[in-house]
Amino acid sequence: MIHHVLLACPRGSEDLSRSFYAGLLGLTEKPKPPALAARGGCWFTGYDAELHLGVEDDFVPARKAHPALVRTDLDDLAARLDAAGHAVTWGDDEIPGMRRFHTHDPHGNRLEFLAPTGGGPRG
Repeated sequence: MIHHVLLACPRGSEDLSRSFYAGLLGLTEKPKPPALAARGGCWFTGYDAELHLGVEDDFVPARKAHPALVRTDLDDLAARLDAAGHAVTWGDDEIPGMRRFHTHDPHGNRLEFLAPTGGGPRG
């Protein structure tokens, strides 16, 4: 079991992260321990996942590496992201039994969202 995935973000981008991860994706912000809060960034939890956004001074977005989050509201989420200006790219049938799409967070980090279709090894 994975405890969390950390994505990098630029210094001072916490409010932008909150708007996207809590506001748009519906995750819940989790308070950071005081010793770590001083470093900046923010943590989110929801949908059986925990994502940490950590400040990286020489920030470069992760354009290939990405977390893949299972969501039951895949179509609604894709519509919300698209309406908010986050392009959604649907995958083909490369992963049997899964529907999926990719998008990018406001920092340029790649994210994948998927849902079982009920027909493959995971569905």
